[in-house]
Amino acid sequence: MNVTCLQENLARGLGIVGRAVAVRSTLPITSNVLIATDHGRIKLAATNLDIALSCWIGGQIEEEGAITVPARLLADFVNSLPTEKIQLSLSPRSRQVKLVCARNEATIGGLDADDFPPIPAVDDGGTLEIDPKMLREAISQVVFSAATDDSRPVLTGIDLVVEGDQLTFAAADGFRLAVRHLQLQKKAAERQEVIVPAKALAELSRLLQDQEDPVRMTFNANKTQVLFALKDVELVAQLIQGTFPDYSRLIPKEWGSRAVVEVRDFLQETKIASIFARDGSGIVRITFQGGDDGTPGRMTIAARAEEIGDNSGELDAQVEGEPAKIAFNGRYLQDVLAVLDGGRVALETTGPSQPGVIRPLDNDTYVHVVMPMFVQW
Repeated sequence: MNVTCLQENLARGLGIVGRAVAVRSTLPITSNVLIATDHGRIKLAATNLDIALSCWIGGQIEEEGAITVPARLLADFVNSLPTEKIQLSLSPRSRQVKLVCARNEATIGGLDADDFPPIPAVDDGGTLEIDPKMLREAISQVVFSAATDDSRPVLTGIDLVVEGDQLTFAAADGFRLAVRHLQLQKKAAERQEVIVPAKALAELSRLLQDQEDPVRMTFNANKTQVLFALKDVELVAQLIQGTFPDYSRLIPKEWGSRAVVEVRDFLQETKIASIFARDGSGIVRITFQGGDDGTPGRMTIAARAEEIGDNSGELDAQVEGEPAKIAFNGRYLQDVLAVLDGGRVALETTGPSQPGVIRPLDNDTYVHVVMPMFVQW
């Protein structure tokens, strides 16, 4: 193998695939990154066996070949080099990669590319095209609600349902539920449902920052893997096997009290209350009631920590129904309010022991349900 590429391109490619490198693994080669020539371009790939990332960069190919080298060592070295051309060469029947950049040289020992875990080809289960901006927004609005412990593996993933021209994302951890609907440009041939690991979608979200072309999402026929194809980058993830809970039953169909407030103000007051809530089991207390004689209603957001102190903040609110009081984990409130793009949001409830529902007024494709915390009022 003998190839030449720009330092900045190689550094960018290593930064992309490096997030899939195994940190601790019984298979040493998964700590390496694959470097290979592929149809006139240089392919970089890494996998931790749960997800695999591949990236293609431009370069001058003098001689075809492939090798794997320690990912962290290579990335650290390349990132420290000047922005010049880098030449990578591998002698026949050798595992030593020689790198030359300006007046710097290095030799790195690698492992045979044939021993690198094969990245499955996912191309036989139907393909959807999704707008990258909408996909990134949808992921950001649900991914934080997925469980982080493995006691119920299906809850560590995000449920994806394709039906007609709609794609639905749902995540739940037993304390909260986030559901987001996306409109597809083309109708799907059949209904499909899979559970994608939340970690894989979080990685995908990072890759979508500068993406403009539609993202192609493909499942394999056995529903064991999913491929997300971007421009010059591909992510393959192992799907989670199991049945996601029927979350539609958890979304209340009606409410007894409803308060509409500005998202920005609601988030700010929740952050303030959470300072006191840190020493009070994270509990943030919310009360709201309508105004008198045409005056605006008001919402009060408060927290207290025994023997330390308390605080209370007030917002103007458009209130419908009965006066209400309910308590939530302050971090859960901050998580959902932080991913809403301004505007106004409605908080709906039927009582202090019933779930609270948060709906952005300018977006009927998203709903968030939070379980209350039981407190002495």
